[in-house]
Amino acid sequence: MRKTLMSMLLAGAFGVSAVAQAGPVTDKMITDDAKSTGDVLTWGMGNNGQRYSPLTKINTGNVKNLTPVWAFSFGGEKQRGQESQPVVHDGVMFVTGSYSRLFAIDAKSGKELWKYEHRLPDGIMPCCDVINRGAALYDNLVIFGTLDAQLVALDQKTGKVVWKEKLDDFQAGYSYTAAPMIVKGMVVTGVSGGEFGIVGRVDARDAKTGKLVWTRPVIEGHMGYKDGKENGVTGTTNATWPGDLWKTGGGATWLGGTYDSRTNLIYMGTGNPAPWNSHLRPGDNLYSCSTVAIDADTGKIVWHYQTTPNDGWDFDGVNEFVTYTTKDGRILGGKADRNGFFFVIDAKDGKLQNAFPFVKKITWATGFDLATGKPKFVAANRPGDPTKGADGKKGEVVFSAPSFLGGKNQMPMAFSPDTGLFYVPANEWGMEIWNEPITYKKGAAYLGAGFTIKTLDAKDIGGDYIGALRAVDPATGKIVWENRNNAPLWGGVMTTKGGLVFYGTPEGYLKALDAKSGKELWKFQTGSGVVAPPITWEQDGEQYVAVVSGWGGAVPLWGGDVAKKVNYLNQGGMVWVFKLHKG
Repeated sequence: MRKTLMSMLLAGAFGVSAVAQAGPVTDKMITDDAKSTGDVLTWGMGNNGQRYSPLTKINTGNVKNLTPVWAFSFGGEKQRGQESQPVVHDGVMFVTGSYSRLFAIDAKSGKELWKYEHRLPDGIMPCCDVINRGAALYDNLVIFGTLDAQLVALDQKTGKVVWKEKLDDFQAGYSYTAAPMIVKGMVVTGVSGGEFGIVGRVDARDAKTGKLVWTRPVIEGHMGYKDGKENGVTGTTNATWPGDLWKTGGGATWLGGTYDSRTNLIYMGTGNPAPWNSHLRPGDNLYSCSTVAIDADTGKIVWHYQTTPNDGWDFDGVNEFVTYTTKDGRILGGKADRNGFFFVIDAKDGKLQNAFPFVKKITWATGFDLATGKPKFVAANRPGDPTKGADGKKGEVVFSAPSFLGGKNQMPMAFSPDTGLFYVPANEWGMEIWNEPITYKKGAAYLGAGFTIKTLDAKDIGGDYIGALRAVDPATGKIVWENRNNAPLWGGVMTTKGGLVFYGTPEGYLKALDAKSGKELWKFQTGSGVVAPPITWEQDGEQYVAVVSGWGGAVPLWGGDVAKKVNYLNQGGMVWVFKLHKG
């Protein structure tokens, strides 16, 4: 009793939990996740997505002593890409693997407690590898989505299925790869499948039962629902879409979202409009390639900001919107978009504050008009209209940068309130892209474009590299420092009050850099490419760091010349856990 009381007093005094909180996961625990240190309850290490830890036991002075504690293999032949961020609660790590698997592991010893392997049907159609990005925790449940577009809730102690809900029809191209998010007792999800002409949306379900509370489509013209009743059409039908194309408009919400309790808004990124051939759909094509801010209680869109209107390059807009507080108390959000620009947006009303490049070569636009929020397009860089080609089958080929794989893709960035910097895993590459005629067919790829990913000339980007971890100042738009990498970066980032930035590379390294200078202080070879974000937590008085290792994702599937450059990399499926060596 005395020990428990002392722990409570210490937690209250310092504003964080220095010990793991046992028992059911509550809404308050999730709200406090960014400040607590004894667990990791959310994707993003806090619903705002900053991926910042207040822990300091591992710091710039001693990180060189970081050593492996244990490693866990996902086993089997199902290696492929491993993009999962683990979550940790009550001494147990929950981590998802490729092919819709979930493992419960003793966080101190690495012993497997149980595993769940979802039975996948034939005919699933994931766009970009058979990956899964993580699970959500609530009450006594661990909840994750599957490649056949289902949402599964398991008992944390036993791994037994408590409830299961179908998100949508996988035979129509729907799938699910993101980590769900818990907001006010609801499990919030998106959908994947933008390359198959699905319609993106955001769903909120009662996390304990799976019952649908509200759903909000993110393509204009589609009806939203709340408590089983109509809840208003999204946007205005045909305002920015021609004909019936809005009915198969894409806009997949495939990366998941963030949430800020101060605004009560869910920030969800939306994907590319369908098809890729932009000449078929003149107009802005709302709300594709946008950040949409949805009221958590009503399920209605409060504001949106579109980063690539009438997208013709598959730039999407799904990248995470990370909220932070300025010195004068404003709540802003940062977003490093696939189109190569970094956006600073007011988190309350969606008004653009700043937009600047975070990669060195951008060909589709020269910048953004801060007054209107619109891009300054380079008209000649839009892929040509195939109906005006010589044979009517292929439009003019253009070279564009970034490539559709993006200045930043699925790999989440981090923000440090100590330095005021965002740490962005960026890539420098381009593509040849052209348009082709296309018609929609249920369950078939709906692109209307062809492409080849290309490396860039070293003269254009100042060196022979593809990936670069960049420290970006959102106030000035300046790149404070960068750490270059030969292969493209595809794993996420974490930063800590100990003055460190952790991230992984496809070459297999987990690295720690000085958050202020970018100097490399430590690295460890995991044996396969790291395409997942690291986490950290405290247990029994010691700070741990963990990351999932396993090369894969979109690059080896769609990477063209770049994929050939890194085809020597081995696949894998491991969780690595580290702590300071005592000696």
